[in-house]
Amino acid sequence: MVENTDQASPRFRLGLIAMPWALFNRPSVQLGALKGYLNQAEPDVRVSCLHPYLGLAKSLGPEFYREISRDVWLCEGLYAGLLFPEQRAALRGFLGKRLKQCKGAGALSLEDLWRKVDEHLHNWLARQDWTQFELVGFSVCFNQLLASLVAAKLLKARQPQLPIVFGGSSCVAEMGSSLLEVFPWLDYVVHGEGELPLANLCRVLAGRQTALAPQIMTRNPPASEQAFIGSQFKTLFELPIPDYDDYFQDLRREFSGEPFVPELPVEFSRGCWWGKCSFCNLNLQWHGYRGKSAEQMEREVLTLSERHGCLDFSFTDNVLPGREAPAFFEKMASGEKDFRFFAEIRVNQRGEILKGYREGGLVAVQSGIESLSQGLLERMRKGATVMENLALMKESLALGIRLDGNLITGFPQSTEAEVRETLVNLDFVLPFTPLVAASFFLGHGCEVASDPGNYGIRAVVQHSHNRKLFPPQILQGLTLLINDYRGDREYQRGLWQPVVKKIRDWQRFHEARRCPAHLVPPLSYRDAGNLLIIRQELPGRATLHHRLRNTSRAIYLACETIVEFDELARLFPKLGTAQLATFLAELSAKRLLFAQGTRYLALAVHRTIGNGL
Repeated sequence: MVENTDQASPRFRLGLIAMPWALFNRPSVQLGALKGYLNQAEPDVRVSCLHPYLGLAKSLGPEFYREISRDVWLCEGLYAGLLFPEQRAALRGFLGKRLKQCKGAGALSLEDLWRKVDEHLHNWLARQDWTQFELVGFSVCFNQLLASLVAAKLLKARQPQLPIVFGGSSCVAEMGSSLLEVFPWLDYVVHGEGELPLANLCRVLAGRQTALAPQIMTRNPPASEQAFIGSQFKTLFELPIPDYDDYFQDLRREFSGEPFVPELPVEFSRGCWWGKCSFCNLNLQWHGYRGKSAEQMEREVLTLSERHGCLDFSFTDNVLPGREAPAFFEKMASGEKDFRFFAEIRVNQRGEILKGYREGGLVAVQSGIESLSQGLLERMRKGATVMENLALMKESLALGIRLDGNLITGFPQSTEAEVRETLVNLDFVLPFTPLVAASFFLGHGCEVASDPGNYGIRAVVQHSHNRKLFPPQILQGLTLLINDYRGDREYQRGLWQPVVKKIRDWQRFHEARRCPAHLVPPLSYRDAGNLLIIRQELPGRATLHHRLRNTSRAIYLACETIVEFDELARLFPKLGTAQLATFLAELSAKRLLFAQGTRYLALAVHRTIGNGL
């Protein structure tokens, strides 16, 4: 590469945009990370970050905006109707039904909502001085593709000579190249991690470098361009603290009186140290797993909190790093600040590890539960057991940690036996925070999509909902994040309906309770030394109370964490294995205990644990 060392050249001006439906109460971690790096590594580049999703949240109302942002098809469909007016006929019924599920919609019609979204976009574009930029980039992640495409098209119409670049998780490899081929108003697409390629693109456009990095896709690549290669940092130690200053400027501009205190996104790691789940496509932009040290993460949190006056943080990691996270939360626990954290964890991050996380401020987690059938967990390559899933659900509740998780329905080649097993095990998780039924979708790049025959899939096809969003001639040239398949889809949908209904009943049971589970769990115990009283709520029945005395009490408490039958037999030799097995079976029949093979787990939560229980 040939470098231009002319120090007198003017600063290169870059605009970075995060479109709806990014979460309005958070700055964009993508924009913050890019600006932080470019400020440090490219002093000749002046970066401005723009957050139009804040203005739309103000226009619609924060809660209504939040409701829409939870529905990927409503998010994308609203902007699809702006980009492709000819699709509105196909979209009206589809989006109308989804809009009715939003309490915040009130009497607002779909046409009114389209008008609001359209007016906001045009007004926002008109308020900006686009002549100040030499390059504009869009961070395109979940729920942002159509909004970004519409905005980029309108921007290109205003400033035909202004280069536009897309990057993000919705632009990886074939997905990015197809966007470039189909939509002529895009000039570049970055494949993979963005910091290094974006810095390179700025230098090239500023005339300070001649060759584009190979992970920058362009419509007319040079003959010497290499195949897609993910250029990324070898470690995250060189990443500076993200720069969220522009978000807070936009926030003050759009919202007066501080109606909410933002939650700050931070990265502890990139990638996934497990990386084996057969349905997952969340790590297409990363190569390998890299994490920060506990010390680096501590500095970042303390600095951001001091700079922006925030105490709530959300880790954007696919999973917390196993080695450094315990040390980080230990540091947080030893400090004086009342931090609160959200993170994604794996089910093996339990016991003393999870307790340490909670003491350090972890109050909410998402975990890949995914299934309550052992056969399905193995086919999904989760590396976990049903019992471990239950143990995490129990421990989270006991510690006062809100746990969000999905239960995937309709996984290809699921069997009647696996569905029956799921239905049975749903009875045992009744006391815990309900999961959400998530219908299986075929994600581009996941193992199931890469090896469809091994999962009984005859053909990978465009998702039927995408056929509503895009005109046929456009859709046929696109590779998108969410796909569908030909195989046993309809059979699976019918097979899993009883599970979907039972999950709905589970959710209603918790909604109808007078006291939240974190205050009074549906299944809890109190200990008197020689007497254990277990309180059990069941749907449509009077509350039950079970009394376990002496040895019975001791056995139940020995099952507080997962324990093998042989260990129980060793602890209680006078009881005899037959009598012990009978007692454990009785507890399981009452749903006080869960058994899987030769392992057992008591399900009741101690009332003195957690938030003053």
